[in-house]
Amino acid sequence: MPTAERQPVSQNGLLHSNGQKALVAPVLYLSSEQAGWEGVRAEAFHEPDEFEGWNAEPRANADIALILFRGGGMRLEQRCSDGPWRGGKVQQGDLLLRAEGEEPYEVRWKSFSEQPTRTLHVHLKQELLRRVSEEVADYDGAKVSLRSRPGFQDPLLSQIGFALWQELEEPSSAGKLYAQTAAQMLAVHLLRRYAAVGKGWEESGRGLTRPQMQRVADFVQAHLEQEISLEELAGQAGFSIYHFARLFRETTGESPHQFVVRQRIERAQTLLKKGEMALAQVALEVGFANQSHLTRVFKRQVGVTPRAYRQEWRD
Repeated sequence: MPTAERQPVSQNGLLHSNGQKALVAPVLYLSSEQAGWEGVRAEAFHEPDEFEGWNAEPRANADIALILFRGGGMRLEQRCSDGPWRGGKVQQGDLLLRAEGEEPYEVRWKSFSEQPTRTLHVHLKQELLRRVSEEVADYDGAKVSLRSRPGFQDPLLSQIGFALWQELEEPSSAGKLYAQTAAQMLAVHLLRRYAAVGKGWEESGRGLTRPQMQRVADFVQAHLEQEISLEELAGQAGFSIYHFARLFRETTGESPHQFVVRQRIERAQTLLKKGEMALAQVALEVGFANQSHLTRVFKRQVGVTPRAYRQEWRD
């Protein structure tokens, strides 16, 4: 099988022209590197139709890597050292899980679809996984490990992955909080489903108390115009971020990020009803980056644009 020149998988792709430009290696086009996300890093790639390369990244104490496929399908195979090639078909929504402790490996693939393939690489900090295992389930974090898995499907992991992908494509004012919450959810689910441990996953089943919830809500209301972190919210309730995100969802039925966005929109509705501020000022007052950002989120949540909403109240 003809292949492209071997290169590290993590290297940005190159382009060559033969009538049309064609990818000869994965090309990074989105990254969370500058977004300030904590505990998790995400990178999106355009993938070539055909590739053979290697990944020599040392895996001891490295991040957990979850790879999500989007678009066309391909046959993907991997091998360690000079071992046999193993793999199969991967397509839209399929996942690959790479755990710590893996040897360097070779990878090759060939597309069987005319639709281009994109991938999202989600890197979860090993330290985060260990802390979650200790704080949420009372495991010995040093003894917890994940099993690598080739192409597989997991609806919840895919949902979280696509949500992070959307956050990369359309960054929000609460993106850092969103990513922290997603990282915690990923860690809990990976431990529950794919951890190599000696006993079942056990979590406490209580939510936040009314005073704890009130302190969180009061803090959000007092800081809507600012970026709000998961650590700050967890501190109001007296929990680690890993306990807090889970207990918050048990109490409210929504994630901390969803709660903050809803509070921003409700404050915006109040200001729009008064009609005293320009739309751009309303956006800044409730913590959105600009007017267009407010408009996009407001319409998704309320069903109309801020301008139309204000006009309805004037009429």
